[in-house]
Amino acid sequence: MLQVHLQPESHIPLYVQLRDQVRALVFCGELRTGDRIPASRELASQLGVHRTTVANAYAELEAEGLIEGHVGRGTFICAAPVKQFSPPPRANGHGGAMRWESLFADERGVEGLSRVMPEIPPGAIAFTAARPSDELFPLEEFRRCVNAVLRSSGRKILQLGSTDGYGPLKEAVTELLRAEGLNVRPGQLLITDGCQQAIDLVCKAFLRPGDAAALENPAYPGAIAIFAGARVRTLPVSVETDSQRTGHPGLDIDALEAVLLQNRIKLIFVTPDFHNPTGTALPLPERRRLLELAARYQVPVVEDAIYARLRLHGKPIPSLKALDVAGNVIQIDSFSKIAFPGLRIGWCIGAESAIERLRLVKQSTDLHSDQLSQAAMAEFVRRGCLARHLARSKEVYRTRLEAMEKALERHMPDGVTWTRAEGGMTLWLTLPAGFDAGELLIHARERGIVFLPGRYFYAQHPQPNTLRLAFASVDEKRIARGVESFGDLLRQELRKRQRGAREESYARVALI
Repeated sequence: MLQVHLQPESHIPLYVQLRDQVRALVFCGELRTGDRIPASRELASQLGVHRTTVANAYAELEAEGLIEGHVGRGTFICAAPVKQFSPPPRANGHGGAMRWESLFADERGVEGLSRVMPEIPPGAIAFTAARPSDELFPLEEFRRCVNAVLRSSGRKILQLGSTDGYGPLKEAVTELLRAEGLNVRPGQLLITDGCQQAIDLVCKAFLRPGDAAALENPAYPGAIAIFAGARVRTLPVSVETDSQRTGHPGLDIDALEAVLLQNRIKLIFVTPDFHNPTGTALPLPERRRLLELAARYQVPVVEDAIYARLRLHGKPIPSLKALDVAGNVIQIDSFSKIAFPGLRIGWCIGAESAIERLRLVKQSTDLHSDQLSQAAMAEFVRRGCLARHLARSKEVYRTRLEAMEKALERHMPDGVTWTRAEGGMTLWLTLPAGFDAGELLIHARERGIVFLPGRYFYAQHPQPNTLRLAFASVDEKRIARGVESFGDLLRQELRKRQRGAREESYARVALI
């Protein structure tokens, strides 16, 4: 019997676990050239998994040249490459190349983001990226802004600057927030290199290894990766997508209260507006209750507001920070989803003491954010370019969201459900029980369709039959074509399952 052990609770797809373990057995010499390995049906029965799981793993191993199938004879190990390792260095310094892998400090969280930034095959319809459509970028307007700040302040912005941010940009962000009902003093605002750095700064400033943080489940993989790398215990709080159990979409506040009651929580991380990956928005009563719990248990809340300005339908809901009268909320935000992700400009707002602590941590990390980017964005905002660009982008995204919903209604088979988002950039699909989106992705890629399996977004208890579709950077025609092709694939897989169930039923009857 093949010595492999699969972990269904892991975020790693079962076929990937199997592929990697067989590959490791080959490299370490446990499996040698010419050894026969079980047929896919036989191994699936031994492991208690669907035959497709084994078939997908075998297909990738065969593509690598590690195994080869022979009709009527079975599947065998091929002549495999020997994995070479450099010997340990000698005392006299003539030991050869350094084994850098042996020196890596910690691998926790390192792969968290790489999985959600996959390589896209040429010509594929990619529903993977929750980011702005670059075809909408107002390049000429931005070029004029860059030229203007270089002419007027070039010498200043190309020098070292202030850790808390470039003055004119802080003023522009303050005005933007004031127009949205948030009055922020200069000491309550810190400019960051996007939300990703803001999460990292919060983690470094307020959490120690072993501390516990309450985190949405599923959640933004970048947050999962940062907490994992810092050895923070993340306690999952489920996000409801169909409202049937809790009566509302978004974070399960009852579950959050139970986590707070049973654990010493140091921080709550939440995305109340158009949550990534599910696209849900937390209703106002639940936002108020969340803040009540935070005040009662004296736990700070980190609110990720990066998608809040992308409301495409319905009335705006006040942010947690706007509702925060006790000063318990740190809000992180960014221009990445409403303007240019490549500039890496974001900000934190919160109590002055908290922001000062974050400023000191940032100072030891990168001194300050890039000043040319900050100055150009400040000019972009001052000239009204951001407001015009955002309005135009929302019109396009609204049309694409409607195209996505229409295509899903038309082409998804019975048993598939999805969130009804009012904004943001993503929808969350739940497939019938028994499906594994990671395995389904292999067949989808053959059709030129790419999406992100839901298991990539879970800190714990992954649901393999879920997936995320991002719509903002895909035009309406490709949305329609991609969803139709994906729907056809799902129906094919459902028919295979039905045939398999009938054959199994006939076999049982024959044995009676």
